[in-house]
Amino acid sequence: MSDIENEFNSALSKYKAGEDINKVALEFKEIINKIPNHFAAWTCLAWLQLLQKNNEDALFAAKQAVKLNGQDPQARMNLALALLATNNKGVRDHIDLIKRLVIFAPELEEDLKESVNDGLSRYSDWSELKKIKKWLDF
Repeated sequence: MSDIENEFNSALSKYKAGEDINKVALEFKEIINKIPNHFAAWTCLAWLQLLQKNNEDALFAAKQAVKLNGQDPQARMNLALALLATNNKGVRDHIDLIKRLVIFAPELEEDLKESVNDGLSRYSDWSELKKIKKWLDF
């Protein structure tokens, strides 16, 4: 396993353990500085920025993640959340694509459900996430 993979897994573990999301976000930014095309780090950074209500930054990070891997449903969900949070158009297209992706890869639906539940456990009044959950029938 490479150093970057170790750094990524470490940052992800810290997030899951409930460590300060500001510090964890900085770790993902460091990974991106080293490897700008690390789509998973962009995806995680966007999620953390959404939790922090840094919606404009989250929109940028989510767009980068989707640009690097348009088939990742978490990246798409983050982009839809960021679009909603910044009052931009295009949310429905991303929701429809996520629905199609989980039809072809049902195991992805469980990951998304976990993500939604995690987000709502950390921020129970997250209105955009509640909308996405409803639209995805989770």
